[in-house]
Formats: sequence, structure tokens, C-alpha cells
Amino acid sequence: MSGYRLPSGGALIDRDRPLAFTFDGRVMRGLDGDTVASALIASGTRVVGRSFKYHRPRGIVSCGVEEPNALLTIGQGARAEPNVRATVAELYDGLVATSQNRWPGLAFDVLALNGLLSPIFTAGFYYKTFMGPTRGAWRFYEHFIRRAAGMGKASRKPDPDRYEKSHLFCDVLVVGGGAAGLSAALAVAGSGARVVLADEGTEPGGWLFAETARINGLPAGQWARATVTALAAFPNVRVMPRTTVYGYYDQNQLGAVERVTDHMASRPAHLPRHRHWTIRAAQVVLATGAFEQPVLVDGNDVPGVMLAGAVGRYAHAYGVGAGRSVVFFGGHDGIWETALAAAEAGVGVAAIVDPRDNAPADLASQAEKSGIAARTGAAVVRVAGSRGVSRVEIAAVDGEGRIAGKVETLPADVCATSAGWMPAVHLHSQAGSRPVYDEGRDIFLPGEPRERWRSAGACQGVFSLAACLQDGAKAGRDAAIAAGFDVEADAPAETEPPRKDSAPLSLRVVESPRGIKAKIFVDQQHDVTASDVRLAHREGYRSVEHLKRYTTLGMATDQGKTSNVAGLAMMAALRGEAIGAVGTTTFRPPYTPVSLGALGGREAGHHIRPVRKTPMHDWHLANGATMIPAGMWLRPRAYFRPGETLEQAYVREARAVRDSVGIADVSTLGKIDVQGPDAAEFLDRVYTNTFSTLAVSKARYGLMLRDDGILFDDGTSWRLSDSRFLMTTTTANAGAVMQKLEFLLAAVWPALKVNLTSVTDVWASVALSGPNARAVLSRIVSDADTSDEGLPHLGVRKATILGWPGMVARLSFSGELAYEVYVPARFGTALWEALLQAGKDFGITPYGLEALGTLRIEKGHVAGSEIDGRTTAADLGLSGMLSKKKDFIGKAMANRPGLLGDGRRVLVGLVSPNRQSIPNGAQIVRGSRPNEPERSLGHVTANAYSPALEQYIALALVENGREMLGATLYAADPVRGRHLPVEVRDPRFYDPDGSRMHV
Repeated sequence: MSGYRLPSGGALIDRDRPLAFTFDGRVMRGLDGDTVASALIASGTRVVGRSFKYHRPRGIVSCGVEEPNALLTIGQGARAEPNVRATVAELYDGLVATSQNRWPGLAFDVLALNGLLSPIFTAGFYYKTFMGPTRGAWRFYEHFIRRAAGMGKASRKPDPDRYEKSHLFCDVLVVGGGAAGLSAALAVAGSGARVVLADEGTEPGGWLFAETARINGLPAGQWARATVTALAAFPNVRVMPRTTVYGYYDQNQLGAVERVTDHMASRPAHLPRHRHWTIRAAQVVLATGAFEQPVLVDGNDVPGVMLAGAVGRYAHAYGVGAGRSVVFFGGHDGIWETALAAAEAGVGVAAIVDPRDNAPADLASQAEKSGIAARTGAAVVRVAGSRGVSRVEIAAVDGEGRIAGKVETLPADVCATSAGWMPAVHLHSQAGSRPVYDEGRDIFLPGEPRERWRSAGACQGVFSLAACLQDGAKAGRDAAIAAGFDVEADAPAETEPPRKDSAPLSLRVVESPRGIKAKIFVDQQHDVTASDVRLAHREGYRSVEHLKRYTTLGMATDQGKTSNVAGLAMMAALRGEAIGAVGTTTFRPPYTPVSLGALGGREAGHHIRPVRKTPMHDWHLANGATMIPAGMWLRPRAYFRPGETLEQAYVREARAVRDSVGIADVSTLGKIDVQGPDAAEFLDRVYTNTFSTLAVSKARYGLMLRDDGILFDDGTSWRLSDSRFLMTTTTANAGAVMQKLEFLLAAVWPALKVNLTSVTDVWASVALSGPNARAVLSRIVSDADTSDEGLPHLGVRKATILGWPGMVARLSFSGELAYEVYVPARFGTALWEALLQAGKDFGITPYGLEALGTLRIEKGHVAGSEIDGRTTAADLGLSGMLSKKKDFIGKAMANRPGLLGDGRRVLVGLVSPNRQSIPNGAQIVRGSRPNEPERSLGHVTANAYSPALEQYIALALVENGREMLGATLYAADPVRGRHLPVEVRDPRFYDPDGSRMHV
């Protein structure tokens, strides 16, 4: 036990509102305003988790989003959220927190034995493990490695919360609500510009709540609250607390997530948990602050080793003492100021250790008066303890951190270190500005802006309070002027007492008296040590990007906010170069973790896309249909009779089509009305075959290619008049085809006089298929000749259907005599029921997608699983449809040798000699032995039991498949444990000459 609640202080807590919560089942107490971390420290909890690789005990290090260790699972059941940083999780009554990455418990973790194997689990361990020692050996230990990897475990239950997405437009966006951000927003507020102030904290103010200085006569925290109140009074200002701007994108578009109900014990049903904001700003002020950096010493991962600023913030903002005997260690004036302020707040400060020879006289005098021991010209060289700091060892060191004197021991329960502050340049970098290293100050600063932003405060290296306030005001005024608004300069805020901005001594890593036995952790979450960095350098991984990936440095949930710079400094020293020459890794969104729910918004579950239903949808449900998604639509899979399996149902339906007649709902096909004097010319350019020669009242099957020559879509177009066509597309591609056609007319061929209208929802469509289809059709069509001469194959007729205006086209996807009957959508169900009544004496049978797929597989017709974005017309045996007389989209690219030569995977049919089902998606190989993997020759694209052939068949794309007709190959499906012989056939299994369509 070391931490405790101070008797007074705490700018962010309400001592009159106690809260109860549990940590690993143990009931604890906190106060309203606490974070989970501050409440745990106040309760004396030291160990809060275990590290990723060695499962070493880990304690709280920081007090913000940079926290690498204190990752907890918050909530339970469906609301259990893993890897939540305790330092930013707001406490509420009844909160349930659970430690992670330990078994069976936090106090005793069996996998802590990994620490004994640390000489084996070095940098590059994973790469080396899966490369050897012998081929296939990884199969033995992969299971154990995967079970040991990871941190928290996500709930497998559906998320009960809802999320929202919204858009926001403003003239000036201020990111960060600390001293600089508040000052910037206040400077713009009176100009009339639309201002948004977004801050990730519970309330704007940031480190002002840990500041002991006064601003304009008020304590810094009170000034922050007064400023927020003043800003809220402006009608043009929007203050957004609990809102993290996580990404900066092109054209001044930024992504942000607002945590709406995470801090509530009971989440109101009318509120979302998170709200995602897409913000478009004319000008942006980045006041994102800075992160304190640790000094790396032997034993720096022992619970109780913390950042100095965090110890001070817990004392002033939350009224919590991190320890009763705290040793502060750092090489700048700020370490003295923080230690003295913490002692004044009631924290037990034992000593201040400063590697500089000359300590600031005024601060040293104050330390002496406060009874705090001071050690100058020395450094902490080791922190001792297992489950908590018990003592620190100090010794004189030189400027490189090497021990130059006798080691002395000091008793302590907390070691607070600081190597200075590093500007948070993440958003600047995401906007295309590479950080620039300032060698004199040993910090990275934002580079030249490539978007419309400007920096303010600590994120551009301005650290003193007075300077931050002035810098923020100037940045706000400049942003408002750049956005086109007039701004009057106000008197700068006055601070007392004034603080000087001292540069820290560049000391990041300190030598240990234990030599090679030292445990100096650079990245505590991923257990990356100083020796790992040195090993990476010896093995040739000297680029910062390679260092990151080889050691996993900075790849944890904190993204290296307190470890990357130390790693860069070590690599620079090993290379004998300056840190600026080594460079930095790339900062990418998100700045901090973002919930997937926030990105998805309401588009989840059934709302992931609009659910579209055909006019006959209710009839299908009432008559045994099981519906499945097809593109954006719901379509019948099969119409089940009592006791039927799926295979029995679709085989019955498909057999009915072959033997007599069946009907299918095809209302979901994309339908585009193409009109205009240049309509025929337009279709000639879009399709691979010619449509300008198509006669009125006729239809033609056509192919569309992408620009790269790959198949895009197929369908029919009907010529209704000289200047009007009705184009049909596949169900899944209807929207994509419409978008492409509109783009072509707007951007590629604007001179063409063509209008496009999507009429998919206008028409209800029914496919009537089978030998008796004409007999059934004639009973409902009163004014059109349905004979073979009156309505030939690919003919189109306008007709009156049971008194309704409609159209009939003689088209066949099933390979049988077939028609498509179109009526206005409102008559769809009536048409369906009329056809069923008209065909009752023929045994007319509704059929769904499974039977439809079976019929098309028997005929060798292609669909979406063959037109998969990788195939060409030649691959599918449709090269004859590529016109040689005209140009069309994709023609030049379709004739590339690589798309026509040997080795292409082409469409073939497969049958199973042993009458077994051929697994869909199975890989086609030559070898008969399932345990000897071979190179894949292709894969199965569609399979079915064929009632016409009375055997299992499939379509597949197979390398040089047309030269393999009659050969026996094997369908390998190791996931399902299947490996069976298949015979390669022509894909046209049934009625190859198409005679049945012309009866």
C-alpha cells in the first residue's frame, strides 16, 4: 500500500459524492470526478495488470492517454470493454473493473514464468520462431503462442449500445482545451466566426487543474472554468468536452469521437454511447499539448515508477498522494517545481535527484526549507522492488548517463521521473507535416503546414504558462483573420508567479550497476527492453520503421507516446547520428483507440445497409420462404415444405422447372431507363457487343468491362424505341453500374445526349420458366401474341396483363422456355398470385435462389461468383462477345497478352465420380493426398445437386482448364476436412445446344 487520499485539494473531485466500484471483485471507494486510476491509487493499489510478453506486474505510470500499463476491462457481460486506460476512464457508481493478461489471477500469474525465458523471447522472437527451427514445427507451438498473445478479451455478445454519426462545419476548430486552446477560442469568440472547441477531457482545462499558478488573479483551474462559461455564452461557440479529435485528413477534414454516456452508471436509452463527428473546418488551431517523457533506468517497470507530472496532477486535480516516500528524478527545473508543489499538496516527497551539477538556487532553497533532500550531479541508476518500489539506488553520472561515482540507496515507494516534455505532433503529422527535430531543445516540433492549421502552446514547444496563453491567443486571432473575420486584440492574460521555460538535460537512458543483467524497459506494455533495441541494431534493423516492427516498439495501445522518442534516441546513439537524422516513425490515425461502434454508427446489424423488399415479400414469408440477402435486397432462398432440408427443397423446385413450370421473383434485377437520341451510341461504347443494330422490340445480352479489361457486369438491354432502352443489371451491381454510367456521361462523354433513370423500384418482375411457361402466360396476357412467331426468343412486347399495363420479354436464365413479365410495382403481388392460379393445373412451383443457382449451373451460365473482379470474357468462354468492329470501354486492356495467354484460370465444369457434394470454395489440386499440400490450380465457384443429371456438379475456375477436359483432379477443402476426386467437364452440363429455349 502506498497511495492514499489527501485530506484536502482536488480540483476535479467532489468530496461530498462518494462512489463505490469493484476491481477484480474487491469493493473500493472513490469520489465523483475521479478516474479509475486516481481511485485505485487512492486505495493503495499498486499492481493493476501484467505486461504483454513476460507478464511482469505493472502499475500506473501516467495520468492521461499516454498510459502504457493500466489497461483494464471496464464493464461486464455484453458491455465488457477491454484495454480501457484507467487513467482516462471516468469513475461512476457501480463501475466494474477487471485486470487483464493474467491467469489465474493478478497476484499470481503462471505465465510470469516467461520472464525466466527472456533470453529467448528477444527482439524478433516471433519472426524467428515461425521461420524455424524446422519446417512445419510452428504448427506445434502456434496454438500456445496465440493463446498467450493479446491483452484483454472482447465480449462475444452483441453490443447493446447504439452509436451515432454526425457532421459539423465551422470556421475555426480549436483542438485541445488547455491554456493555449482556451486562449485561442476566447480570442476568436467575439469575431462572429463559428468556433468549435474540442477537448478530450471531462471538462476543458487540461493541466490547468494541476497548475499552482494564478491567471488574472484566479487559480488556474477556476480560470479555466470561468473561460469555458464565457465561451458557452457566445451563440457562435460550441464547446465539446469528452471529444477526442483522432484524425486529420485532406481538405481540413477531421474525425472526432464524443464519449456521450461512458461516464454514466445508467446509460439513457435515448442517448448513444459514442457519437462520431466528421468536422470540416476553414481553419484549425492545434493546441494538443505535450507528453512528459520518462528517464529509462534499471527496474523502471516496477509498479510505483511514474511520470513526475502525473504524481503532481494526481495530487492537485484528484487529491491523491501517489506515495508516502517519493523520489523525484529529472534534469530540468520542472522536476523541482513539481516536487515542491506535490509536497505542498501533502504528498510525501523524500528527495529530488538532478543529474545537473548546478541546481536552481531558489528552488533548492525551497526544497531545503520543505525538508526535501536534494542530490545534484547524480541520477537514479536502479529501482528495486518486485510488486512495488521499495528503494532507489542513486550515483553520480556523466552527461551520457554512465555511472561515475559510488552507488547510494534511498528508501522510497514511488520513483517519479521526467526527461522533459515532447510536443504532441500526431495530428500535425497526419496532415502531412513531418516532425522537425530541434537539436538545441532535444524535441520534435511540427513541420511546415500542408493544410490550413497553426499550432499553439506546448505542441509547438511553448511550455511556460504565460507563453502558452499568449501563443494561443495569437493563433486564434490569426486563424479567425485567415477565415475572413475581423478580430480585436485583447490584453494578454497575466500569470503569477511567473515561470521560466527551462530546457531539460538530454538524459534519457541511465547506465545500471548491474550491467547486462539490468532490466531497462523502453516500451513497458510490449516488454521491449534497451537490450532489444541494441540487438535490433546488431542484426541490421537500423531504420526506425524496421526497429518498430522488429521489436514491436511503439506498437501497443499507447502507440509509443512515452517510448518512441527514447527508442529513437537509443538507435541514434548506436548509429552515431543525431536524433533528427534518424527520423521518426509515421503517425497515423487514430490518435487514441476508437470504438468500432463509433465508426459504424447506426449502420449495424439489420441497419448495416438499407433493407429492400420486393412487392411480393410478404407472400414469400407467408408461404414458407426463407429470405437471404442478395445485394441490398432480401430474396427467397427456398420455399420449404414441412420436414424438407435445403437440398430437398431446391431440388424439388429445380425439377419442377425442368419438368413443367416455375416462377421466380426477379424484381431485384437492376433496371435503368436509357433515353435520348444518342442512347444507342452510348450503349455501344459501354457494352462489348453492338446495340445500335438491335431492332425495336428486341433484347440482347451484353457484357460490360472495367477500364482494365476485367469483366464488370452482364445483363440484357431491351430496345423499346429508336431512342429508348431498358437496361437490366445484376442485383448486386445495380448501384455500381448506375454510378459508372452517370460518371461516363458527366465526365467522359458530356456531349452525348442521353438521360438515365433508375427504375428498379418501378417494376415488379416475375420469371416464368419451363416447358409449360407459354401456356400459363397466354392465360394472363390479353392483347399480345405469345406464340413462338409472335414472341420469339429475345423478343419484347408491351402487353395488357390482367388489365394492367406491362411488358413481356422472352428471356431465359434457366435454359428452359422462359419469359420475364413486368408490371408496375403496386401490382406485383396480384401478378404473382394470378400466375400461380393460371398455372395451378400445370403444378406451377415458386422457386428461390438455390434452385435458380442450380438451373444456371446446369447450363453453365455465369453469375457474381464467376464475375468476381478477376476474370475476363475469355476466361468465361465469352470472348466472342467482344466486338472487333467498334471501340468500347476496356477493349485495349482486354487484349493484353497477360489476359489472353496460357496459365489463365478459365471456366470449367466438375462432376463427382463418387457422387459426393463438391465443396464450394475448395481449391483444385492435382494430388490425391490431403496431407501433402500442393499448388492450387483454381477454385470451385458454385456447386449444386443437379436433378437433371442426378449427380453433384460444380463450376470452377481452373488453370488451363479447357485443356484438362476429362482429367481427374481433386477438390481440397482442409477447413472442412474434405479431399475428393473430381472430373473436369464442359461447363454446359445440360442442353448444350440450347434447343429447350426454342420449343
